[in-house]
Amino acid sequence: MFNLLGSVGLTVAILVFLASAVAVIFLGVQLARYGDALASLTGWGRLFVGSILVALATSLPELSNNITAVRIDNPELALGNVVGANMVNMFTMGMVALVFGGRRFLQRVAPEQGYLIVLAAILTGLAVLFAALRNDVNIWQIGVSSIILLVVYVIGMWIVYKRRPAGADAEEEEEAGITLSRAWLMFSLVSIGVIIAGVFLAQSVDRVADLTGVSSGVLGILAVSIVTTMPEASATVAAARMGAADLGVAGLYGSCVFNVTILAFADPFYRNGIVLNSSEPEHFVAGIIAVCLILFGGLLLLGRSRLPQPVIVAGLALMAGVYIAGAIWVAILGTPTT
Repeated sequence: MFNLLGSVGLTVAILVFLASAVAVIFLGVQLARYGDALASLTGWGRLFVGSILVALATSLPELSNNITAVRIDNPELALGNVVGANMVNMFTMGMVALVFGGRRFLQRVAPEQGYLIVLAAILTGLAVLFAALRNDVNIWQIGVSSIILLVVYVIGMWIVYKRRPAGADAEEEEEAGITLSRAWLMFSLVSIGVIIAGVFLAQSVDRVADLTGVSSGVLGILAVSIVTTMPEASATVAAARMGAADLGVAGLYGSCVFNVTILAFADPFYRNGIVLNSSEPEHFVAGIIAVCLILFGGLLLLGRSRLPQPVIVAGLALMAGVYIAGAIWVAILGTPTT
């Protein structure tokens, strides 16, 4: 893919990054809005909406960014974006749950979410493992590791769907002021906008990395992941305000699940090897922290009825603190030494 920003200066690259970041945030929020409207108008259940539709919609920035990153020969950025996004999603869960009632928020989440949480941890863990093994086995230049991730995703989501809460198929109330055809049209148009914004986002970060010497992996884990997960954060806050904690949590963990499969979707576009084999130390740090946060969030959900409110609050605060400490560690690892 031709790099449109290959010769611009640092100031222009930063401005393009900020503009594309604003576009990704705005369009991502619209994706969640029209995705939720589609769910209401079609009568799909909340677990399906959160873990598949909303997760897919809000993860389009990551998908667009990562495919662009590997096309401009920057797989480190793609891998960093994925593990970084999963870290940010768990930070979002901790903060939203903390703000919206702690134990009371978690008690609104269906226990069937546990299957989705386990799947998110398994897929993120597999990505870290495959990155460490650096296996070059491929089929038509697509890594076997990528194929395994997709297979695990399909099987895992089938289990999640089969174990969805009873009554999830009940028809939702229709979304006021919008028809089904308009919802599909707007969802499609906004999706195209997100893809275009994601292209410029990836290319601007690649240019900033070239000009500053900061690791692309670090920029992916920190800067890009924060921007591309803003739609998930916005959708989760909106769900919490509506009293739909189940929808918000499913969206976050579903996004973690889908984010890992993005590495598999990006692999065919990378012709210089396998994306997962382009890992750096900061990727392992971020990936391991993401797995730990995913599992710890699951433990808080599992013990919400037995743990007192102060313990729940402390655990949620710990999730936020671990993310911040991990981000600082990643930044230190990727700081250029001169």
